[in-house]
Formats: sequence, structure tokens, C-alpha cells
Amino acid sequence: MTGRAEPVLRLTGITKRFGSLLANDGITLDLARGEVLALLGENGAGKSTLVSILFGHYVADAGTVEAFGAPLPPGDPAAALAAGIGMVHQHFTLADNLTVLDNVLIGVEPWWRPVSRRAAARARLVGLAERFGLTVDADARVGDLSIGEKQRVEILKALYRDARILILDEPTAVLTPQESERLFATLRAFVAAGLSIVFISHKLGEVLAASHRVAVLRQGRLEAVLPAAGTDASALARLMVGREVAQPVRAARVRRPDDAAAPPVLSLREVDAAEGARTLLHQVSLELRPGEIVAIAGVAGNGQQPLAELLCGLRAPSSGALRVAGAPIAASPAAFIAAGVGRVPEDRHHLGAIAEASVAENAVAEHYRSAPYARGGWLVQRGPIREAAARIVADYDVRCRGLDQPIRQLSGGNMQKLILGRVLSRTPRLIIADQPTWGLDVGAVAWIHSKLLAAADAGAGIVLISEELEEILALADRIAVISHGRLSAARPVADWTTATLGLAMMGADAKEGADAARAA
Repeated sequence: MTGRAEPVLRLTGITKRFGSLLANDGITLDLARGEVLALLGENGAGKSTLVSILFGHYVADAGTVEAFGAPLPPGDPAAALAAGIGMVHQHFTLADNLTVLDNVLIGVEPWWRPVSRRAAARARLVGLAERFGLTVDADARVGDLSIGEKQRVEILKALYRDARILILDEPTAVLTPQESERLFATLRAFVAAGLSIVFISHKLGEVLAASHRVAVLRQGRLEAVLPAAGTDASALARLMVGREVAQPVRAARVRRPDDAAAPPVLSLREVDAAEGARTLLHQVSLELRPGEIVAIAGVAGNGQQPLAELLCGLRAPSSGALRVAGAPIAASPAAFIAAGVGRVPEDRHHLGAIAEASVAENAVAEHYRSAPYARGGWLVQRGPIREAAARIVADYDVRCRGLDQPIRQLSGGNMQKLILGRVLSRTPRLIIADQPTWGLDVGAVAWIHSKLLAAADAGAGIVLISEELEEILALADRIAVISHGRLSAARPVADWTTATLGLAMMGADAKEGADAARAA
């Protein structure tokens, strides 16, 4: 941007407390017409609180919000929408059983209108889609769309409501590289049309490529606002966390002559998994050896979750063979835990933690019936529980107010550290790490990567399920791609590039993609 236009959005002195926690501390910030402003910060820095105040989900304790020169009533999402502010959440709010057009019209047409104006609505929707390159079939059932297409529908919903300011929360979190590139082309079209964008992301490279200015929050305060041009990812990371962030690198390991002969810590042979008449996984085969990291790449919804459930005992194969350390194993979480399998689940809030339970209780949640935490499987021993929890909190840098604090009050990064500590403190032989850094800031990501690498170097086999291609390429020894419930052969990481991985994730033949990468 050459010179800044008049602000279309102005936040002045925004302060918000939740009990003793100061989430936003006197934040003053503005957004110009045709500008992309990136909002960065560690988990718990106050980003979500700030945009929730902006969109009317929260009411600030102090401060004001102005949109297009007029005060915005606090705590009123309808007023934000009417003022031209649209929000595209990271987790889509779409009805899968309805069409694209129906989803766009929900909440727009009054229920008492005697005749629906669908023809005019369709024409307007198609016009918006063509204008901004958001191609989608208005009559398609949303449940049949890809993740990238669903995101287009969410953006079209906002544009249909005449949004002039768009808040995009982690917009590329579940997109392939190719879909992300298309999104950035759309953002450029928005800017050319005079729309303004607040862009929340943890991907520093994308922030620098897509934004004009970057606002960095740290511990609820506005640490800096600076032009994207002229800065770099390391400077932004330093502003976010207040120190240099060293990215862990996997040291080259010397393979012993007997490594190849070592029995696999995990073996899947032509495994199918079904739910009713629907096949979720088809002829999946995979071998993992001690000390090896095999990454599973794929677009969300292509079978990652059934595979993760299979590898943790939550789902039984409908056919084929699954062995851990050479032995068959019953489809039971308790049996997998007893066999030395550690699980870092995708959803830390609902699957990895018990929200109302304390930090101490969550630290031993998977082992609370075993010694030394219980006698006879039932009589709880609080002393050993608190001792174990205190060690995990100290060793894994879990920042909390104390062992009795409910885990739901922890930031995402600290909750993930506690879960990782619960797993790694047991020295598992096999670790299933499912989206282990999803939604975390650069400092927490680097820390968790270092712990996973250390576990592999100590001999644990790790299955890394991730949609973050940079993470996969940085950590994996071999990579397999899952698409429509089928898993490709796991090939050495050197055989892949970000581009060929993206193509394979979209359904292109994984072998052809890897061969093309080697030829290049």
C-alpha cells in the first residue's frame, strides 16, 4: 500500500478481564480501507478475545469500537453484521445436509416472507462467486464439498451480507498448499475491490506474504504494529514470545546393521475399517520401526480420524491384521496403553482432557487406576498423583496457577504440554501424535517438536498425523499420504516436496508425485 487510507475500523483502549486474567490491556488499533492486517500472538495472548469483542461476542470492560466512523454497540453481533463486519471462523458453521444456496440464505430471508426470492438470490450468489474467484456450485450439498470449497461458502456467506470488513481466523489451517494459493488470490481480489481484512494466523510465512501490516500481541498487550515489508519470520517470532525461537532439527542418526532386522513396533497389513455399510479405511498397510517417525499427510476428512482411532484401540479393524511390537492386540484403549502406546489426540479439549478436572487429575488420567495412583484399582492415592503431576508441570513447562486449577482454564499450548507430558513421562514404545501442534503459536510448536524428536531419538516409534506440511517435512523420516481412506506407501522424506505432497493430498497418484519430485 502506498500511503494509508482513512481507517474503516478503529479500536481504542480495549480492555477485558476474566477474573484475575487480563486478556486485553488497553489495545488501540485501526484498519484502513483495502488493507490486510495480520494479528499475531502466542496462545493466550488475547487475539481471540479482541476479535470476539470486535464482532460482539464479548463486551469490553473499557474502550470503544468504531466501524466506518460510527460507534459499534457492544455485545451485539447483529449490529456488527449490519455495520459490514463478517467473520469466517476456523471451524466452519455450515449445515452439511443443505445446499450451498440454502446455507448462504440462512438468517438472511425472514421466516414470514410468503415467497422465497431464490432466483434473485442465486443470481447474486453466482455473481459474487465469479467476481472474487470463489467458484462453487450453488446447488451442491455442502456435506459433499471439499474443505476448500466449504471455506469458499463461508466467505460467500459474509460477502452476501455486504461485508466490507472480513475477519479470517486461521483461514489456511485445513487447506492444501494449492488451496491456500487460491485463497491468497481471492484476498488480493478483495483488496482491489476495497474490502479490508483482519487475518489471524500462526503461519508466519503466510502472514508476511498476505498482509500489509502486522499487529503482534503479547500477554494481552499490543507489542508492536509494523509493516510486513521489511520484516521477517524470526523477528515476528521474537516479538511474539519475547525471545529467540530456535527451530529443532532432527540430527542424522547412524543406522546400526540390525536396525532393518528389528521387529516393527507397529504393523498394519491390508486393514479395512467400516462403519455400517460405509468403508472408512481400505487396505491400509504400514510398518513402523523403533526410533522412526512416519508422517501421514492428508486433507481433513480423508480417513485420518478412523486411522488414529484404529491405532489407539478406539476402533476395531473389520479385516486385516494390526500388531504392536509383533503381537496382535485387542481393540481396547486400555490394552493399547498397557502395550506401551501413547496417544496425543487431535482434539485436546474433548478427547485429550477432562475439562472440569484439575491439572493434577488430568496428568494421570490414563493411568489413575494403576499403581502408585490407586490401590486395588480404585482407592485413589492423592500424594503420588500430585507428585507425578508436579514433575510433569516442571519438566514440560506447563504454565498454570497450581495443580488444582481446572485444565479448561489453561491456554491451548499449556494444555497440549500437559497431555504430551502425560504421554512421554511413561516412555512409550509407540506414540500416535495426531495434529500435535494444531492451533499453537511458533514457540509452543518448536517446543513440542523438540520433545517428539527426543522421544524418537530415544527409540520410540512415532506416527505423526498432521495437515501442516512444514511440520511433516521437518520431522518425518518417511511420509505416506491418505486420500479417500486409502494410504499410499510410506516413502523417504527426500522424495517429497510441498507441491507434490499437496497434489497427492488432493487425490493425485502419490507414487507419480514422489517420482516427479525426485526427477526435479
